[in-house]
Amino acid sequence: MPGHGLTHKTTTFPNARWLRRLVPLLLALVWSSASAVTVEGLYAVEVPVAGSGQSQLEAGAREGLKQVLLRVSGHSSILQREELAPVLEQSESLLQTYQFLRGGGRGYRLRMTFGAVGVNQALSSIDAPVWGANRPLALAWVAVQQGASRELVTQPRINDDGEAASGGRWYRAFQAAAARRGLPLAFPPQAWAGDRELLSEVWGQFLGELRSASEDLSHDLLASVRISRSGGGWQGAWVLDGRGLEESDRAIEAGSPEALAERMVSHWADLLASRYAVAAGEIADSPQVDIVLDNVERMTDYAAAKAALDGLTPVLKVGPVRVTPTRVVLRVAFSGELAQLREYMALDPRFVSEEATVMAAEDNAAEGIAAADDVAQTAGGQSTETAGGDVDGQAAAGEGEVAPPVFRYQSSALNPEDSEQAFESLYPILHYRWQRAPSAGGDAGQP
Repeated sequence: MPGHGLTHKTTTFPNARWLRRLVPLLLALVWSSASAVTVEGLYAVEVPVAGSGQSQLEAGAREGLKQVLLRVSGHSSILQREELAPVLEQSESLLQTYQFLRGGGRGYRLRMTFGAVGVNQALSSIDAPVWGANRPLALAWVAVQQGASRELVTQPRINDDGEAASGGRWYRAFQAAAARRGLPLAFPPQAWAGDRELLSEVWGQFLGELRSASEDLSHDLLASVRISRSGGGWQGAWVLDGRGLEESDRAIEAGSPEALAERMVSHWADLLASRYAVAAGEIADSPQVDIVLDNVERMTDYAAAKAALDGLTPVLKVGPVRVTPTRVVLRVAFSGELAQLREYMALDPRFVSEEATVMAAEDNAAEGIAAADDVAQTAGGQSTETAGGDVDGQAAAGEGEVAPPVFRYQSSALNPEDSEQAFESLYPILHYRWQRAPSAGGDAGQP
């Protein structure tokens, strides 16, 4: 392959059985106590390309940027804007990393990460909104009827090894559509699959029983969907409820499950982005993140935590957003990637990741530690330096599989009263607990 003069850091992503590794994480989201979800990797994308030359890089970067702009703006109309043309012309310059994948006899795929600041400023240049990384989690109750048979779409079954089956076609279709739009989407657990009475409630789109059945399943929105045959294709109708949104009597048609799921999820994403996307003027010149820090009970805790963050190499600026008697929310401007900031924070034992604690508990309970480790690696734990080369042995998604997403969802671990503000914030959220140094009363310096 010809050199492209772009040295970059890439991550090896497991492809062939990605869904087995993603489902335990999604299940952890559904059964966790929090509902709000942070979408990590909104600016990463993977597209098929004809080869691994410069012209394929240019074409792939253009297509990849279109997909990222759609996901980040939240509005499907973004791709119809005439003023988008000059933005797409600079697509290659907005790349931070790229990697050609080859294998399995299915040609090439180009995996890319675009710079968040550059993409956001590009959207700002055409006066388009930006939908932040904190997005509502939709719990979808989907009933599908074909002939005399009617079934409920549920999470795939987990086997004795802690791995999940790939799920049925409707499950895969909805998850793929949700991944393309960056919309957190969950389904009820397998245990509900045989409940014929509840299935009838979903089909009739009566929300009373669904709300009761959903009480122990984390969610911000409820979607009750019924799907049936219509001529040679499919028809879907839905009710969407939660967060002050009430939408019913909506119906669409499409020729395949994939097309129907795409149209339905696209409508949901447009609706939510219209409510939560922020104005272009709120975009900062550098990446920022809100860090929710619990167990900050005294001024010395606050001072020590702020000093610890100020001392981290990637951090440019730290400032308070909200302060309560036991919790502080700090807005941190930083350079580089969010994963690097988290790695630096992990070196300081006083910052205890609440996400890591929740995930460890879920993994132990489900005996799925190996699968969860694979997901964590996919999210950016292991990296290798390359110089724009091919990576052999990376099989693309096969027949009946969904192309693997290059981002993941994580619980924001927010209190209910904070989640609405989070949805209206441009910045992702990390949740930590401050563990003061016993010998120094919380005033210790950097380790």
